[in-house]
Amino acid sequence: MIIKPDLVRRIKEYFNLNIYETKVWLALLSKGIASAGEIAEISGVPRSRTYDVLESLEKAGFAIIKIGKPVKYISVKPTEIIEKMKSKTLNEAQEKVKSLSNLKETQEYVELEQLHNSGISPIKSVDITGSLRGRANIISRIRELVENAEKEVFICTSVTDFEDKSRVLVPALDKVTKKDIRVRLALSGDTEKIKKFNTRFNLKARPIDSKARFFMTDKKEILFMVTHENSDEEMGVWLQSSFFTESLSNLLESNLKNSNGNILK
Repeated sequence: MIIKPDLVRRIKEYFNLNIYETKVWLALLSKGIASAGEIAEISGVPRSRTYDVLESLEKAGFAIIKIGKPVKYISVKPTEIIEKMKSKTLNEAQEKVKSLSNLKETQEYVELEQLHNSGISPIKSVDITGSLRGRANIISRIRELVENAEKEVFICTSVTDFEDKSRVLVPALDKVTKKDIRVRLALSGDTEKIKKFNTRFNLKARPIDSKARFFMTDKKEILFMVTHENSDEEMGVWLQSSFFTESLSNLLESNLKNSNGNILK
C-alpha cells in the first residue's frame, strides 16, 4: 500500500502526531492487525524506530497490543480516537479556564497589574492606539470596552454584524444597563430585521444609513472596524481620543436626526 504524502501531512496536523507516528498509524489502519515488521514494510519507517512509535501510539490510545506471540498491534477505530481527543481537549480547556480564572487571586496577577499601570501612566491618552486582527481578539476587546464603561456605550454597526457578535454583546449590554449606564445602538441594514432583532433581544436599536462599524464608550475610547463585515479576517483600530470620539458621535447623531426626526435616545 502506498500512503499518499498529502494524506500523511493532513492527518499529522489533525491528530497532532509526528511524521513517523502518522505513517505507522495509517499503515496499521490499512492492515487492522499487524506486527512491527509488517508495519515497517508498509509505512517506510525504519524498523528500529517502528517499535518505539507503536509503543507511543499504544499509550496515546491509537492502538491496542494483541496478546500472544509474535507481538501484534490492533488498530483503534478513528471515530473512537476522535471522541477521546475531543474529551481530552475539552478537559484541558476547562482546566486552563479554571487556572486563568484563579490567576486574579494570586500575587503574580497583582504584580502584572502594577507593571501595566506603571507603564501606562506616563503615556498621553492620545498616544494610546493599537490595531487588532482576528475575530476572537476583536470580540474580546469589545466585551472589555462595554463592561468597563462608566457612563455610556454607543454601538454603530450592521444588524448582521451585531447578530454575529450577539453571544458576547447581549450579555455585556445587560450588565451595563443594570448599572444605569446609557446604551445607544444604531444599526444599518433591513429595517424589518432590526425591528425583529429589537423584539428578540429586548433592545432599542435605531436604523441608520451608514456602513460605519464601531464600539465606543464614554466618548473617550473606541474600537473602529476598518474592514468590511464580510471580510475573511476582521481588523480594527482601538484608540483613546476624546476629540475623535466626540466628533464622531456628533456626526452620527446628526445623521440620525436627519433621517429619523430625532436623535438616538
